[in-house]
Amino acid sequence: MKQIISIFFSSLLTLPALTQSSDTLSFSKATLQDKIKGGWAGQTIGVTFGGPYEFGFQGTFIGDYQPLTWYNGYLKEMMVNNPGLYDDLYMDLTFVDVFEKYGLDAPVDSFANAFAHAGYMLWHANQAARYNILNGIKAPASGEWQNNPHADCIDYQIEADFAGLMSPGMPNTASAISKKIGHIMNYGDGWYGGVYVGAMYALAFRSPDIHYLVQEALKTIPPASEFYQCMADVIRWHKQYPSDWKQTWLEVQKKWANDIGCPDGVFAPFNIDAKVNAAYVIIGLLYGNGDFTKTLEIATRCGQDADCNPSTADGILGAVLGYEKIPAYWKMGLKEAEDIDFKYTTMSLNKVYSIGMKHALENIQKNGGKIAGDKVIIPLQAPKVVEMEKSFPGMYPVAKKKLSWTEPGKQLNFEFDGTGFVLRGETAKWGNTDAFAFRAHVKIDQQEEQIVLLPVSFTSRRHELCWQYALPKGHHTVSFTIENPNPAYEIRLGDVLVYSDKPVNRILANAVK
Repeated sequence: MKQIISIFFSSLLTLPALTQSSDTLSFSKATLQDKIKGGWAGQTIGVTFGGPYEFGFQGTFIGDYQPLTWYNGYLKEMMVNNPGLYDDLYMDLTFVDVFEKYGLDAPVDSFANAFAHAGYMLWHANQAARYNILNGIKAPASGEWQNNPHADCIDYQIEADFAGLMSPGMPNTASAISKKIGHIMNYGDGWYGGVYVGAMYALAFRSPDIHYLVQEALKTIPPASEFYQCMADVIRWHKQYPSDWKQTWLEVQKKWANDIGCPDGVFAPFNIDAKVNAAYVIIGLLYGNGDFTKTLEIATRCGQDADCNPSTADGILGAVLGYEKIPAYWKMGLKEAEDIDFKYTTMSLNKVYSIGMKHALENIQKNGGKIAGDKVIIPLQAPKVVEMEKSFPGMYPVAKKKLSWTEPGKQLNFEFDGTGFVLRGETAKWGNTDAFAFRAHVKIDQQEEQIVLLPVSFTSRRHELCWQYALPKGHHTVSFTIENPNPAYEIRLGDVLVYSDKPVNRILANAVK
């Protein structure tokens, strides 16, 4: 019988036994396996629960009167009938599979090529990186903001779970993995989201104290970054409003909700920025305070990417609790789903439980740990800060305007005052796999600039038609010409975003002509 969740149950934070000294952490193999399983299961439960609300609540939280659905069999039903929901998992599993095939020292190109040539659909930083890789821009350049307008988006943040789960107690080892793989698709704050999540997972093996995990993992992030400052604000606001997560949500909205990078989120309530969605993750963790149900509910009700955020939060909490301590209510139907391969992969939950354990043991030994019979001894790592990066430095969106063709379907000319632009639009339709690609000739200020390919296939599409950042401040002209028009396909123009070196506080008239 279907049940609608509006009132949630509480669960006790009773944990498997572990032994910790000043420099090592010891588990039985069974306990380590239980925690790894808990991390993968928690992710799967979270993304399934939040799935129906993904981007249904933009710029607002989900009110208490809104019921949230869960019932026995729901998880299997979603995995079978809505496999695209599980990008959080199948992206992780792509990288797990590369480690399994090529070992822990697999080169970055093996990870980049695996996801670039995979059959699944992608969006934002992932799709921009896929396009770059397929068109000769290799990692890490594929994730850098000059080549990827989505560099600060959430993508690697929702995929970094594997880095922490294979690095139990070793946040710096997780960061090293994230440095290699996370820069395929992200840079700056977008990359920091994955570093932070990986560190929280790694530290989840060390302590059941949620406040410790959230704060200790932040030591991996440069304090000068906006990502660090946003997380520090959430921690401070939680102390200021310890029983009111909505007030903390409002403070995040007031200070941090204005996206400058992601073209879909500029001057729009849509927000897939890593730091804002990471703020929702730790709002769920801090206010949930170890309760699986409360964490799941709050992270979901924060809205925006409402499937990915509870997936991350309850994946971390699942690693803290261990599989056996995840409340039975949330594992309803899980057993029936654990042998189902995630679509586009040859890996199920049961397979990744086993492979994840194997990789963790290999990684522990590689980093100075020992396995003595049934006992696993892990050298503890004090979190170290990663290098400072900033996407879109000194750039501020100042205008957004809808454009129309100068010559229908072939020529577009426009002018703007500023330091950069992004021309939004689409050449691909959902599900299209045709091999044709438009060729566009882009001229800026009457100078030969670039030829860009615009595939009509959805999996290989360019996420934006064209862009150019870091231009000299001033008046600029852009000519966008299709060299091979084809009546069988269409180019749907969006709008143009204009950037300058200073923000505007009021209406800037005539920025685009």
